[in-house]
Amino acid sequence: MEAQKIIETLQSIFIGADQHNWDQILNAFAEKVHLDYTSLSGGEAEDLPATTIVNNWKNFLPRFKATHHQLGNFMIKEDGSTAKAFFYGTATHYFPNPSGRHIWTVTGTYDARLEKHGEVWKVNYLRLNLHYVDGNTDLPNLVMG
Repeated sequence: MEAQKIIETLQSIFIGADQHNWDQILNAFAEKVHLDYTSLSGGEAEDLPATTIVNNWKNFLPRFKATHHQLGNFMIKEDGSTAKAFFYGTATHYFPNPSGRHIWTVTGTYDARLEKHGEVWKVNYLRLNLHYVDGNTDLPNLVMG
């Protein structure tokens, strides 16, 4: 039962991103989140307010015509009011452009940690473990153009 609630919390972040439902994402995140996308973008992992993460995504994701996040193979380890999750993720980003190369895909696994607040699970740690990037790797720069 708790494992399903944890999975639904994780899914709500990525579904929220695709649907531009920023409140849904905020409701799934703890107030502060250790976010680590360094395997994709370099730099350093950061402890960020959830509002900062959502604002960053809000300024980036809607620039694509569409995004599609697909998650699966969840493995959940619950320990009272904390949990760890491992899962697979693929993110497809679509942006029509003159090159004819409209798709950028990011594939990897995720490690997440969650804490329980009352009956609600919140993500306080999210790390992408990049496996590969495919398609038009210039697409992020094109949409930010």
